[in-house]
Amino acid sequence: MLSLTTIAFLLSFSSLFIGVVRGKEDDKTRLGNSTIDRTLQLRTHSIYAPYIDQDLQNRWWDFGGDAYVGWLWSRLALTPSNFVIEIEFKVSGDSSHLFGDGLAIWLTQDRAQPGPVFGSKDEFNGLGIFLDTYANARHTYAFPRIVAVLGDGKTKYDYASDGDTQAIGACSANFRRTNVATKLKVTYVRDAFLDLKIQYKAWDDWTDCFYLEKVALPQNPFLGFSAMTGDVSDAHDIITVTSYSAIMSQPDSPLNKHKVASSFFGSRSHADSSGGSWLGLFFKLFLLGGVCAGGFYGWKEYQRRQRYGGFGGGMGGAYGMRTPGIGGGFGDVYGKRF
Repeated sequence: MLSLTTIAFLLSFSSLFIGVVRGKEDDKTRLGNSTIDRTLQLRTHSIYAPYIDQDLQNRWWDFGGDAYVGWLWSRLALTPSNFVIEIEFKVSGDSSHLFGDGLAIWLTQDRAQPGPVFGSKDEFNGLGIFLDTYANARHTYAFPRIVAVLGDGKTKYDYASDGDTQAIGACSANFRRTNVATKLKVTYVRDAFLDLKIQYKAWDDWTDCFYLEKVALPQNPFLGFSAMTGDVSDAHDIITVTSYSAIMSQPDSPLNKHKVASSFFGSRSHADSSGGSWLGLFFKLFLLGGVCAGGFYGWKEYQRRQRYGGFGGGMGGAYGMRTPGIGGGFGDVYGKRF
């Protein structure tokens, strides 16, 4: 017969199963009308402590600089059409004097050419994301400010307006001297959108900076970083860079990327996704009915045995199973200062 312990187990299992089937949609990243199904880390465009090997070099990155300019560039071009780049950085310095100029993130066809635009060359071909800490003119918005400029390889950067006349996206964010780790997340899907988020208020609190549709970057750009100080000074640190190739969901793909149901009852084709939702509903109702019927039968059997078994010397027992929890943690990271 079905004991009360068995019934409780079946109820718990059914609720867990149904929750898993319905709960995996949130695991995906949805931006605009696009959904990132999963990401694959790109070791060639990621960097962490200790940054350099025994020869004081890095296999995938070139770096250099002086007291005024610092730069860090990937040696290989970024080949995926869709990608996510997460940068942990730090902009700090003495708060009692003027500070500047700022830090730049580059996705350009040229690489490792120092110049006047936040430490890199002017007339760049590609995207420059400028974390500007010094205002060269009066503006209606606050500084520090993040400004994105898409260069064509011929046009000079407009220093006088702090890139205001050329910006394709911008936002003000006080990312300097924060109490939490500051991070930028750049998400790009070719010819679809460019999204920028920043973490600077609290841990895992991402603020939208801008979302741009129909943005086309040069194919196979290099990833780079540069920083510059002039008459004013500041400290600019790149702590970590983690890059991913983004795999997009197909419009008609099922929402459950883990396909939990398929491991029990066989997979289904994408064409069945619309009808599969009804089948899933019927299956859940069938499963629930079966659990209720089993519970009712077990209860009636229990009553029958109590009625006819009397107080005889029967022996019984119940056995349970406990599942331990699983946990994990992450370590600390350390920065490289320009």
